[in-house]
Amino acid sequence: MVDGKAANTIADTENIDIIKLQLPKPLASGQQIKITTPFFVKLPGYYSRSGHEGKQYMICQWYPKPAVYDRKGWHEFPYLDQGEFYSEFGTFDVSITVPSEYVVGATGSLQTKDEIELYKSIGKSNLSNKETGTEQLYKTDRPGQTKTLIYKAENVHDFAWFADKDFIIQYDTLKLASGNITDVFTYYQPKGNEEWKNSTQFVKDAVTSYSAWLGEYPYPVVQAVEGPKNQSSGGMEYPMITLITSPGADKENLDAVIAHEVGHNWFYGMLGSNERDNPWMDEGLNTYYQFRYEAVKYHGNTIFGKAIPKELKTLSVDEFLGRIYGALNNIPAREAIATSSTGFANKDDYGIVVYIKTALWFYIAEVTMGKETLDKGMKAYFETWKYKHPYPEDLRQSLEKASNTNLGSLFGLLHKEGSLR
Repeated sequence: MVDGKAANTIADTENIDIIKLQLPKPLASGQQIKITTPFFVKLPGYYSRSGHEGKQYMICQWYPKPAVYDRKGWHEFPYLDQGEFYSEFGTFDVSITVPSEYVVGATGSLQTKDEIELYKSIGKSNLSNKETGTEQLYKTDRPGQTKTLIYKAENVHDFAWFADKDFIIQYDTLKLASGNITDVFTYYQPKGNEEWKNSTQFVKDAVTSYSAWLGEYPYPVVQAVEGPKNQSSGGMEYPMITLITSPGADKENLDAVIAHEVGHNWFYGMLGSNERDNPWMDEGLNTYYQFRYEAVKYHGNTIFGKAIPKELKTLSVDEFLGRIYGALNNIPAREAIATSSTGFANKDDYGIVVYIKTALWFYIAEVTMGKETLDKGMKAYFETWKYKHPYPEDLRQSLEKASNTNLGSLFGLLHKEGSLR
């Protein structure tokens, strides 16, 4: 329906999950219309981050989305595992009705007062008792009934939610440099990875680090959820909440994957660049900051793990990262960084180029510009382009302005196949 009137649709000949909506009349600049539609989703078994496993539910990629129309035109394509998102920003007001026994974590701030206060109370208790193994489980006083929870979120381009009767809740707060307070929730399994007892601290450390390097976290809540392992294990980002599927991770690796997925609140969340055409602008730049986080906190790196020689851990952070990136440059990477996500033959090539080769390229940018200048440029980039869908030329412009240097040679490396040596 468009403004209450039935509208025609045209099926996409290549994608069964795309339709074109024909407006009853042209939409002029500055005008508004209201589009409504019923839709129904039959949840599959847990697959590609979404679905259910037993009575745990991961509700992702679940509702009709408008294609993005930006300065380069329309971008209509379905969600894929590889090169996932390009979605439009908006304000979400979502009501979720579930059995009363369930704990729910979702994008946005929970507006249902009694429920949020109960989550905070249980979460504070569990944070205090995390070392004793006596975490408190959520219990309803209305068994067999349902409840409706209301969530609101602004300036986000996706909405995901997760539900489980057995979630252990942890809750803390984080005071940012501006004085703003962000709520921090984590939800994990009673018999899951034991390192989740430290999860709220991992989330807080990630938000603090990314805020210092890129610009302050703007949302009122940040959350992480422990999900079951599947073929896409690791983690998956959504605004204000992330799904982490790394049941076998040790402390450093769990911290790193949480930092990476929380970090997507900046690259995937605030900026919303086109991951299908420029996946490196999201995954690769975020990997550079993940590696920086690991080096500062642990003198570690998840690519090499326990294979890092002990003598490297005695170096300064800058020297350590120089050695790490020197070793990463030996990993064969055939395609250019500026390859679209559909231009890779397989996930291994995609991962090596989009994540690792891009992180190496951005480390070259750090060495070229100096870390302070790079940080200055990236803060300007985020302040200018958050909620606006930037392109590579916008990143270049921000970095060139900060460094007062023509970075044509640096950005030319984005199109170089093979090693960046």
